[in-house]
Order: sequence, then structure tokens, then C-alpha cells
Amino acid sequence: MGLSFALEVDSPADLAFDERRADALITVTAHPAAGPSPRVRSAHVLIMDRSLSMSRHKLDEAKRAMCAAIDTLRDGTLLGIVAGNHQAEVIYPPAEGLAVVDARTREDAKLRVAGQLAEGGTAIGQWLARARDLFASVPSPGTVRHAVLYTDGKDEHETPEELTEILASCADRFICHARGLGDDWHHDELLRITQALHGTAEAVVSIADLTEDFTHLMREARRVVVPRLYLGLRLNSRFRLAFVRQTRPTEADLTARQVLDGETHVPLGSWPAESRQYQVSLRFDPESLTVDELMRAARVTLHAEFPDGTRRPCSGTEAMAVRRRATPGFGMARSPDLTRVENERELGMAMRACADAGLRGDLDRADRELRLATGLAESLGDTARLRLLRAVATTGPDGRPRLRRDASRGQMLRIGVDSTKTVSRPAESRDLAVRDTGLRRVCPRCDTTAASPTAKFCEECGHPFGAGGPVDAW
Repeated sequence: MGLSFALEVDSPADLAFDERRADALITVTAHPAAGPSPRVRSAHVLIMDRSLSMSRHKLDEAKRAMCAAIDTLRDGTLLGIVAGNHQAEVIYPPAEGLAVVDARTREDAKLRVAGQLAEGGTAIGQWLARARDLFASVPSPGTVRHAVLYTDGKDEHETPEELTEILASCADRFICHARGLGDDWHHDELLRITQALHGTAEAVVSIADLTEDFTHLMREARRVVVPRLYLGLRLNSRFRLAFVRQTRPTEADLTARQVLDGETHVPLGSWPAESRQYQVSLRFDPESLTVDELMRAARVTLHAEFPDGTRRPCSGTEAMAVRRRATPGFGMARSPDLTRVENERELGMAMRACADAGLRGDLDRADRELRLATGLAESLGDTARLRLLRAVATTGPDGRPRLRRDASRGQMLRIGVDSTKTVSRPAESRDLAVRDTGLRRVCPRCDTTAASPTAKFCEECGHPFGAGGPVDAW
């Protein structure tokens, strides 16, 4: 198969007497398997926005990026190109299905890209539906199916419900990366697409950067070895599945479910050699559990699609065990790892709320969410997201941080789309530098402004601000 998978379940066993929820953090790590690497067949669909807003230099730069992406494809891979506005057209290949890449098909495909004109509106769901149909024409089992799209506008020519329906029909069919060009798209739409289709979302504020981004994406796609991976959960009858959420390297709600032989399979997308983390949350009636009895709440197993198209287990089985204690909730220590994951999620929500408020001109709300997000990022040692927040922050007349009034739409969109990116390892105290930025620290718990920019704790409620001061993330 090319990869070997390791599964680690981190589940606090002890539950409070009145607890109704059990959570686990599941880390999946894929390592290159011993022996020669298998040659994996891949199929790629490139989706280009040719709506009217892409006129002139935008479309020229986008064509350059598309052609560069085509040039990165290896001989023997499969290729299709969709050009979209309020409709979707397969502009290559001219015949049904996908074309096998060689020197001639590369040139033919680039000629078709070069001939596109900007016209019409935007209906991204139609573009994805056409990509889905192209991938359905691939008969070979075990083929990696990979799509890339860009757009410079909002999805204005279809309803959110129509997009939702199409995304559901595309789930577990292919993965899709999405890029927002310029500053007239919306981060929520890109995140909906990439969360449903296990891709990445990025802001490409400068159109000239698209070529480098696309070629990087296509080269990274070569690393993918396993086309489909599934998290298998076999639950004890006393428990029900509440949610599964990816927590690293990006946050995503995983809502797709398949039930096979009494086991729930959650699609995890395509995999190269890497590590990802997930949060699994179960619900139960506390009265159904005997006090002090250790009980297996779920069995956890990974399943992969093998080159012959069959789905089989590819890891050992781990247990998620729980034990109801006689102690009420306030007497039980909270798992620090789960607390961190939930704080990271709150940080992402605050960043998106800040971006949304800033984009619609609600500056008071944007200021509040910025202070909350900054405090959380500092406490978590999340240098990447803290850097984004500081880039749009200044000190207001009241001495507290606020959103810069000249922050660009592009900066706000980047905060929104990057809000789901989490750090692989939290910065520790030796990694952080105390730095007096002049911005007062605001407690994310009680909204109290600290007297010193390098305060370690909130004077009001005692909440720690992190490793001695703001992270030096400039």
C-alpha cells in the first residue's frame, strides 16, 4: 500500500459522576512502508474561474498558473480541466472522461486554457459537480482523485442549500483545494468546500502568487499514496457518536458517515506520509454506567482503500475506555490536551468573528473579537495566528488593542481563512520571547486589560497569559 499507519488514542478514562460526555484525541500517523514505493495512479481536475470579474490581468495570471500546474503533471496521470462561471464547462479533454497526460496532451490542454474569455457569474457548486462527474469516469480502483480550484468572487449564482447538496454528493469522491484570489471572495465559502472535501484553503491576495501556489499544490499531490482512509468506530450500545472533528494540522468538522457491518466509518480523505489529529466525542446517559467500572466505550480502527479497490483494516484496534467515578463534575481535573484543543477552536471562532465583523463594518464587534483572539493566541503560544492578528492591531484611545481602521479586506480575509490552522506543537516557554509591543494585554476570560504589556497573569481573575509575555511573532 506504500504507507504504514499508527493509531494512538488519548482518552481520559475517569468521568465525573454526572458527566454525559466522553472525548478522545486520536492521532493518526502515516509512515512510508518498508520496501519499494508503489506507483500510485492519480487523476487531477483543474478548475478555473472565468467569470466576468476575472477580466484582463486577473485571467492572464490565472492562465499562467493553470499552465504551470499542467507542466508539473507526470506522464501517465489523468487530467481534466473545468472552466466555470454561472455554469461549468469541461474544456479539456474534448472527448468524454479524462485524458492521459503526455507531451502532446499538455500542449493541447494549455491551448484550451489560453483560449478562455471572462464572462458570466459564479456558481462554484456547478464546477464541483462537473469535476465529480469527470472523476466518476475513472474505472481504476485505488486512484488518487485530486482537484484544485480558484475563485475571485462570491458564490452568488446558487443558493447555500444548493452548494451544500453538491458538496454532500462530492464527499469521499475526491479531495479539493481552494484558493481565494484578490479581496472580493468570502472565507466561509472556501472553508465549507475544503472541510467537506478534505482540502486546504488559502488567500492569494496578490494574483501573481497563484502560479507558485498551484505548482506547489501539484507537487505536493505526488506525495499522496493512499486514496481513501477511514476512521472506524465500533460503539458500545450505551454510547452514541456526537461529533468527529479534525484538530490538526487544520480544524474541520467531519460530518460524513458510512455504516458497514455495524461499524461507523468516517472518511479522512487522501493521505501522504504525515500525522493528523482528531477529536471524537460520545454522549451517554450517566445512569447507564456503573460507578468505578472500567468500560470500553468504543473500538477504534483505521481502514484504507487498497490498490485493488477493496477497503480493509490498516491498523491495530485501540480502545476508548471510560470509568464513571462517584465524584461530581467540579471535583474532576480536566484533560489539559482536550482543554487546549477546545481553546484552539475558540481562537478560530474568534478570528472568524473578527474577520466577519471587520468586513461588514461592525468595528466595535471586530475590536472585541480581536482582543479575545489575541489573548487566546498568546495563551496558546500560537505564533502563526498571533502574527496575523498583530498585523491588523493597534492601540485605541482607551489604551486597549483594537482593529486598525486601515486594515485591508485582503488582511481580514486571510485572518478568516487561516483561522482553522493549528500549530503542530505548542510553543513552550523557552521558545517564546517576552516583547513589549506597546499593546496592552486583554484577558480572554474576563476582558480585563492588564496594566503591563508583559503581564503574566490577569490581575482580575488570575488567568495565565502564556509564557511570560506576548509571543515574539513578528
